[in-house]
Amino acid sequence: MSTPSFLLRDVTVVDGTGAPPVPAQALVVEGRRIAWMGPADQAPSTAGEAVVEGEGRTVLPGLINCHVHLTADGAPDLIGQIESDTVPTATLRAARTAWQTLRSGVTTVRDCGAPDNIVIDLAREIERGLVPGPRVQPAGRLITMTGGHGHHIGREADGPDEVRKAARTELKCGAEVLKVMATGGVLTPGVTPMQTALLPEELAVVAQEAHNAGKRVTTHAIGRAGIHNALLAGVDSIEHGFYLDDELLEIAVDRGTFLVPTMLAVDGIIRNAAAGIPAWVVEKAEREAQRQRESFVAAVASGMRIAAGTDAGTPYNAHGDFARELELMVRHGLTPMQALMAATSAAAQNLGLDHDLGTLAVGKLADLVLVDGDPVADITAAGRVALVVKDGVVHRDELPKTGPAVPRADR
Repeated sequence: MSTPSFLLRDVTVVDGTGAPPVPAQALVVEGRRIAWMGPADQAPSTAGEAVVEGEGRTVLPGLINCHVHLTADGAPDLIGQIESDTVPTATLRAARTAWQTLRSGVTTVRDCGAPDNIVIDLAREIERGLVPGPRVQPAGRLITMTGGHGHHIGREADGPDEVRKAARTELKCGAEVLKVMATGGVLTPGVTPMQTALLPEELAVVAQEAHNAGKRVTTHAIGRAGIHNALLAGVDSIEHGFYLDDELLEIAVDRGTFLVPTMLAVDGIIRNAAAGIPAWVVEKAEREAQRQRESFVAAVASGMRIAAGTDAGTPYNAHGDFARELELMVRHGLTPMQALMAATSAAAQNLGLDHDLGTLAVGKLADLVLVDGDPVADITAAGRVALVVKDGVVHRDELPKTGPAVPRADR
């Protein structure tokens, strides 16, 4: 065996599969991948300076946030921020939020809509190493009806032919996933969350184009009719899903559709209602909050596949707060282990990246998060981050320093 890049020793492994935590373990990282895993007392020998002592902390797969908006930073007036931003300003903000995201232990995100190809370009430059950040699966501009929810960061299209061309254009621009709007929403003036937006035949052509290109498609869907349309159209995941009922859940479970609940988005608006958020946004969020919680509880009970996502960038919904989404999901029905799986293996499956990400196993990419405490017993431990590794490179290290160590990012 060649000299490893580094050895992470004396850790409790929570591997993302749902298996119980395994204490006194070690991992060897070589280059970008995990080369060995097993009991710490059987770890291969290596130079002392290439050893990271975990001191009993818990190691998780790199966390995956399935719903972010990197060009927004949680400002109370989201639409005002979008409308006033120049492309350079939005680009700089996206680079900063990407860095904040990575430091929080989230090593992969799906960006669900941004203007002007900003996040498509950012994803490419993160991959090239120009700027630090998580691995980004960008949707480019979301696809919405004329005047529909999200049109500020979207491509407006009406009718199957226009919508098909919009889907093909976003794929041409570099979108790695397509995002469509099946209903209205909370943050766009003049529309309501219950409003049906793109029609079944329009949604279906986006799903067809995405799948023809080997990509996945997700949809913003809050009201029942829009969720139903999206499920029948063949989308891969439902974002928000406030009005799931028994019939819709049966369809979703049968088709293996994911729910990305984004509980933190409504929570952030309601908790900060008096802090500069437009009154019409607060009114819509308060009207839908209880229904969101009830729908999530029903989805958990039904066995619908759940992947974690926050809608980060919406008012008072910071990009470094992913662990709080896991806390909310536990509060409303998931076990801590189920929440961790929603943020690792299930999230990787939802993004179509489970061949490389989402679990800790030999041969997988070395995306690792070391946390203080036991998140299986106390989900808040997922937010107590001590070490973040992406692609075998350390991007955050809060561990006691015992000597020179391992490959680290420049910043």
